[in-house]
Amino acid sequence: MKKLQSTMIFAAAVLVSSLAMAQTTPVGKWHNIDDKTKEIKSEITITEAGGVLSGKVSKILRKDAKPDAVCEECTDARKGKPILGLEIIRGAKKDGENNVWSGGKILDPENGKEYSLKLTPEDGGKKLAVRGSIGPFGRTQTWVRVE
Repeated sequence: MKKLQSTMIFAAAVLVSSLAMAQTTPVGKWHNIDDKTKEIKSEITITEAGGVLSGKVSKILRKDAKPDAVCEECTDARKGKPILGLEIIRGAKKDGENNVWSGGKILDPENGKEYSLKLTPEDGGKKLAVRGSIGPFGRTQTWVRVE
């Protein structure tokens, strides 16, 4: 009986710790916030395959957004593609043992520019610091995890 009880406690501890770890990754659904209006612009879904992250616009939530909008400013194969479903994050990988993902690119569909990307989960995985930069210049947005 004690052995079964110990095994159950161990299994519960492993489950709780793995759930906590899962929340400290960028994988999941996120709301990005407009820098000026502070309103939610869209929902981004970040997935991982083979240790590489990608992210797509899964919902457009801006009040004035056109549901059939396309990426007119894009300069690659995404030009003319619908914003809804558009892959805006490509190629980020975990950066060593720390809790940072980098090495990828992020696209701003409003201006068609791609930026170097750095993703850092914060606040126990409830927030995501998303840094886009070109050389030494860049800016960081805070995305909020969708519950």
